[in-house]
Amino acid sequence: MARTYVVTGSASGIGATTAQILRDKGEKVIGIDLRNADVEADLSTAEGRVDAAAKAIELAGGTIDAVIACAGISAPIPATISVNYFGVVELLDALLPALKTSDAPRAAVVSSMASLQPNSPEMVEAALAGDEATAREIAQKLADQGPQIGYLVYPSSKRALSRWVRRASISEDYAGNGIPLNAVAPGTVLTPMTEGLLSTPEGAKMVDAAVPMPLNYHQPPESIANLLIWLTSVENTHLAGQVIYDDGGADATLRSDDIWSWNDAK
Repeated sequence: MARTYVVTGSASGIGATTAQILRDKGEKVIGIDLRNADVEADLSTAEGRVDAAAKAIELAGGTIDAVIACAGISAPIPATISVNYFGVVELLDALLPALKTSDAPRAAVVSSMASLQPNSPEMVEAALAGDEATAREIAQKLADQGPQIGYLVYPSSKRALSRWVRRASISEDYAGNGIPLNAVAPGTVLTPMTEGLLSTPEGAKMVDAAVPMPLNYHQPPESIANLLIWLTSVENTHLAGQVIYDDGGADATLRSDDIWSWNDAK
């Protein structure tokens, strides 16, 4: 029997690829995006998230089996924290009632290996506190200092999202309702979002310095889509709260072999 999936960012990039693979498998997909989607909504606003959730639940007939949140932007602007964090968290919260009615509910979100990069701790904490207005104010102050400083908005949004996944996954809302919640953190994916950066040798060199990928280099969106699909399949019964760095080895390169010593006796 076909499962019903809600996929955000379904009109391009990882979201479009994920939605297409699911449809080819015979699953029902309700896509959410700004345009060219089953539900057209602006996830950078609270109203857009509420509206998107209501329409998706209606199209699903009240029961959603899985949510895959791919929508995201990387521009040095306040909307980045709104879409990448609040547009995921608040939408998932609004979809929870429909997820809970599934026999095998699942949820997965797209983070980024950029979550390991320098960020704004103040913005991360504001996001985790649910204070979108303050998070946007901080983002605007960073953006006002130029694109290089403004870029901090993106890794901050992904750091906050990754931390939220860790927190929420073991909560009553998710673990308590039998909902595995996880994140996938890609490296450099060949999508419209990275096309401009990779179009020049200088841009590609900058990207590769920040995201070293010794395994198979830049990745196609299918490499992320297939993992997201497994995470939200009935086969995943116990994987929860994980941020999986599907990044060609970037995480292992940057953080080396020891990510456990934080808990060793000092």
